Amino acid sequence: MKYKQKTRKAITKRFKVTKSGKVLRMPTGQDHLLSKQSGAKRRRLRKMVEVAEAEAKKIKKLLKI
Repeated sequence: MKYKQKTRKAITKRFKVTKSGKVLRMPTGQDHLLSKQSGAKRRRLRKMVEVAEAEAKKIKKLLKI
């Protein structure tokens, strides 16, 4: 008997897929040691960035898209 493959919950929390199919993620470097970084850099880190096409393909597979 075959079973339904579950979506990877860790992946759903970390990535977002747009309507056009782009995979977005939050940039690294915003957990700690923020006082060393400039305000401009901290603001830039708030925005989501696009994932490279090779990784996006793997992520979509794990998300069942």
